[in-house]
Amino acid sequence: MSLGKSLYKIDAPGKVTGATIYPNDIQATDMLHAKLLFSGKPHARMLRMDTRKAEAVEGVVLILKAADVPVNEHGLTIMDQPVMVGLGSAKVNSDVSLWEGDRVAMIVAETAEAAAQARDLIEIEWEELPVLTDPYEAMKDETVLHIEHGSNILKHYKIRKGEMAAGWEEADIVIEGRYQVPMQEHAYLQPEAGVSYIDEEGRITVEVAGQWTHEDQGLIAHALDVPVEQVRVIYPAIGGAFGGREDMSVQIVLGLAALRLQEMGIKRPVQIIWSREESIIGHHKRHQVFVHTKWGAKKTGELTAVEAELVMDA
Repeated sequence: MSLGKSLYKIDAPGKVTGATIYPNDIQATDMLHAKLLFSGKPHARMLRMDTRKAEAVEGVVLILKAADVPVNEHGLTIMDQPVMVGLGSAKVNSDVSLWEGDRVAMIVAETAEAAAQARDLIEIEWEELPVLTDPYEAMKDETVLHIEHGSNILKHYKIRKGEMAAGWEEADIVIEGRYQVPMQEHAYLQPEAGVSYIDEEGRITVEVAGQWTHEDQGLIAHALDVPVEQVRVIYPAIGGAFGGREDMSVQIVLGLAALRLQEMGIKRPVQIIWSREESIIGHHKRHQVFVHTKWGAKKTGELTAVEAELVMDA
């Protein structure tokens, strides 16, 4: 039993002294640096992208777009998210941005400054599409966001148990209410960061902070269209997560960069480090929930019936 005892925390010395290595601490002498361009559009179709000015920036090595992703999709539940939004991809509707954090380009350069400069020179023309901000309106399917799914409703779970009519009849009091749990930013201390390279066994290796190593591995392999055995995911120390690192952030694009650089004959690691602003824009949030409940109870406090509807806005 550990109650009343002072236990030794095995990772404390490294964290207290600063010796613990997080993804943004990883260094290499020949490191390349990457920046991502987000769409900035909640719902819009890409009509044109011009990267010529960005390509001309001194130090730019590679600019990756949707057409460069072998299988342009990922997702923890269903494969409904493009790795990159853009033109030239076989993925249905992958030219449409569905949130401001959709990635549209990854710039790999000799320095982070050159990558950022090139990112800001990319020109994109968009066709603005209807924006859905109310889940109840979205459920009407008048504007379907996920065309391949055929509906804005992912799942509708119905749970029924017992005799509801009898439960309400027995109730001495009925209380009804509506509530909203807001969307939450996880705000972990360490923003997203990672390094990718081809290891000594020829595997695409991604060192990144996450929550599901094998999930990351599988999704990277799927998007790059390579066997799972050809992908290695390493987790250094993780600076907080709280559910915010379950989904993909930089994992797949880092793997893609390593793969494409290898094809170019360039065997150098690539590092990406998000700022706090980039983290807030680019990582997935705890979804908001709209709740309607109705409770029946006796004067003794015994519950007799419950009716609840929860709409999760993912």
